[in-house]
Amino acid sequence: MEKQKIAVLVSGGVDSTVALRLLQEQGHNVTAFYLKIWLEDELAYLGDSCPWQEDLSFVQAVCDQAHVPLQILSLQKEYWDYVVTYTIAEIKAGRTPNPDILCNKMIKFGFFLDYIDASYQKVATGHYAQVEQNGEHQFYTLKLAPDALKDQTYFLSHLSQKQLSRALFPIGHLTKPEVRTLAQKFNVANKDRKDSQGICFLGKLKFHDFIKHYLGEKPGDMIEFESGNLLGTHQGFWFHTIGQRQGSGLSGGPWYVVAKDVVHNKVYFSRTYYASDKKRTTFTIDQCNWISGTPPDKETLKVKIRHGKNMHDCTLTLHANGTGRVMLAQDDQGLAAGQFAVFYDGQYCLGAGVISNDTVA
Repeated sequence: MEKQKIAVLVSGGVDSTVALRLLQEQGHNVTAFYLKIWLEDELAYLGDSCPWQEDLSFVQAVCDQAHVPLQILSLQKEYWDYVVTYTIAEIKAGRTPNPDILCNKMIKFGFFLDYIDASYQKVATGHYAQVEQNGEHQFYTLKLAPDALKDQTYFLSHLSQKQLSRALFPIGHLTKPEVRTLAQKFNVANKDRKDSQGICFLGKLKFHDFIKHYLGEKPGDMIEFESGNLLGTHQGFWFHTIGQRQGSGLSGGPWYVVAKDVVHNKVYFSRTYYASDKKRTTFTIDQCNWISGTPPDKETLKVKIRHGKNMHDCTLTLHANGTGRVMLAQDDQGLAAGQFAVFYDGQYCLGAGVISNDTVA
């Protein structure tokens, strides 16, 4: 690759740090950017201990060691307006959101791209994914990382051609152990730091507490799906996710959440969720994004319903109005409206649609 001017988004974690050091080692002109997207008022109210201070201390140490300039940019308002409000609204509607997909689309490769000047040819992150350029027409594809467990193409599935053309993933061809080895080689300050978990703006705050802060508690009936018998009382349907088996407090389980009645604030549970009469193989999608700019020209694909290495063989039938119908070759008991279904052809991520309310069967 020719030497370029690159903006590197750093978080304080090992992945983005190694990405930064690799680009520097390759001779690129790099500037580190740390995005402030946390919610100060909410975290203070809920007693969080400012986890970003630790992140920033690692970022500063890494940049000082490498003699790389660091800029700190606040996109808190944008994150609230386009990611947090979406998350709260989806949960309140009984759906299952994915804030990280919206963060990549709207913040990291959205508002941030608008913020930096055009002299930055690429924006680099520590994502486990690969970008390839196809042919003379400047067509870009998103390819799986070799580390199936860490692959993050799922979270990047709503990027556009324009966004992907500016994206750079320096560690996308590596496995996590290889990245850890490089961190030791570079002797970076965070070389032994554990991977972060959960949604970035929450820090160490529990997602349950965040939702409780905004939606409160509203007791409702817990009902056995098969019999209609009353099992107990929950504190709000928004605390429960389809397919979830933790958090019910019911004895004699395991109990799984199988349905939610948003209007009447009822949550339905079953102990026989994986029984043969509860197949969940078909669903509809809308709000589709196709990375190439056009829908796939084949129906037989693979699909991920959630982040992770597991994929289903599927048949995707697209309709003229932009929606589609998906039939899985295997059951997936965790299908829920609001989830992103991300489609693959071989090693390439084609794009995604959102599971709609009308049909999940």
